[in-house]
Amino acid sequence: MEIQVHNSEIKVTVTDAVFGAEYNEPLIHQIVTAYMNGGRSGTKKQKTKAEVRGGGRKPWKQKGTGRARSGSIRSPLWRGGGRTFAAVPRDYSQKVNRKMYRGAIRSIISELARGGHLLVTETLSAESAKTRTMIERLKVFGGNDVLFVTDSVEPNLYLSSRNLHKVAVTDVSGLDPVSLLTHQKVVITTDAVKKLEAWLS
Repeated sequence: MEIQVHNSEIKVTVTDAVFGAEYNEPLIHQIVTAYMNGGRSGTKKQKTKAEVRGGGRKPWKQKGTGRARSGSIRSPLWRGGGRTFAAVPRDYSQKVNRKMYRGAIRSIISELARGGHLLVTETLSAESAKTRTMIERLKVFGGNDVLFVTDSVEPNLYLSSRNLHKVAVTDVSGLDPVSLLTHQKVVITTDAVKKLEAWLS
């Protein structure tokens, strides 16, 4: 299949396996969930009754005081006591097969191409690291929520976009499913298209 280069009469020939794959929603959901879980720190920690300092002695005798029986001042019912179901550090990461991950990326890329949200351009470069330079570039692509994908990230291009919270710049190796789904448009260079095909084919 062929994709039209933005603001040009040139067409780029791409493979149907990468840019014409079927939309597999269950697979994308699984990969996105696993990707977002992988970013969770999982370092939350609370103390149980056994871990809280103190409470080694029974506060009062079992009978005859008129008060409710109690065995420790560090009971979860007491102020300063331990938690009944204390949170412990855990690993939220999920195992994802390489074939599944690449299949999800292919499915997302193909759906973006079918919906007109994937734009191909010849080059992406910035002469200076100025935000207004990026704002002018966004007017060319007709949007302010854009993910720029290049074969290698240029420093000026990255620096000119980091003050715009809806604009991101990445190379092919740093591409992830969440970034592809959260931006309205994805602008990719012709060199990055070749690199993407080599990765996903």
